[in-house]
Amino acid sequence: MQYKDYYKIMGLSRESSQDEIKRAYRKLARKYHPDVSKEPDAEAKFKELGEAYEVLQDPQKRAAYDRLGTNWKAGEDFRPPPNWDEGFEFKGGFTGGDTGAFSDFFEQLFGRAGFHPTDRGSRSFHMRGQDSHAKIYIDLEDSIRGATRNISLSTPQMDAQGYVQVKHRGLNIKIPKGIKPGQHIRLGGQGDPGSGGGKAGDLLLEIAFNNHPLYRVSETDIYLDLPVAPWEAALGAKIKVPTPEGSVDLKIPANSRQGSKLRLKGRGLPAKTPGDFFVVLQIALPPANTERAKAIYQKMQQELDFNPRLTLGV
Repeated sequence: MQYKDYYKIMGLSRESSQDEIKRAYRKLARKYHPDVSKEPDAEAKFKELGEAYEVLQDPQKRAAYDRLGTNWKAGEDFRPPPNWDEGFEFKGGFTGGDTGAFSDFFEQLFGRAGFHPTDRGSRSFHMRGQDSHAKIYIDLEDSIRGATRNISLSTPQMDAQGYVQVKHRGLNIKIPKGIKPGQHIRLGGQGDPGSGGGKAGDLLLEIAFNNHPLYRVSETDIYLDLPVAPWEAALGAKIKVPTPEGSVDLKIPANSRQGSKLRLKGRGLPAKTPGDFFVVLQIALPPANTERAKAIYQKMQQELDFNPRLTLGV
């Protein structure tokens, strides 16, 4: 996936106002519209221009795009920085609109993140405020035990001069036990103010987990890749295994194979039916970095009738 420099596409600087963005789009749209343009690559340019304008004309998308920083060059390989969208407050639903006409770059950032234009038309009297949305990242342990956390949210707004300003606010939230990635916490009345005395909208926080150095999560199950020595896998062993709630003694059956899964029932995420904790065996080979170690491997080679490729028929 290639990085798109939307400012460069529109011939703008990052300090451009929203009015300058609109004027640049109207000028370039006339130049590259396929129905009137004589440019050989008019259709591709017009499509690229439309994508850039879709992002820069909307304060929420623009602020999110700007958060990626300036250390990227147009056309270079791009992957979004980890947690780049954390705490970014926006309006509307969680599902993007029809982004099929846009690039993979746009789709990666906005197509599944829920950023799409906000209806800012007139509101009737006593109109409820819009709901706001943001993604927050929590630790696995927060879901297992429940927690109270202080979070910081960033909200883009357009000032009187037509420039995007990002305002910040902090909130204390309660994280319920067993919440999973993709689920939401709803905070009533923390969204947009209502009009004409109407109630404020709600704030919905989408949950994601920070990467954990040991564990990974699938639905309510937790997985741990556990290194074991060849003799532990071959002969069986009783070893200590870390879990989010403390270490436990685990019996490794004799003749265990690489990738074998051992289950600790009910030690996953809390739920009506709790998830399980799976230990996935990863057989670690000692290095042959001494003469003694080499001699042991040579002895195994001579005395063990073992062909790891037997099932391949070669």
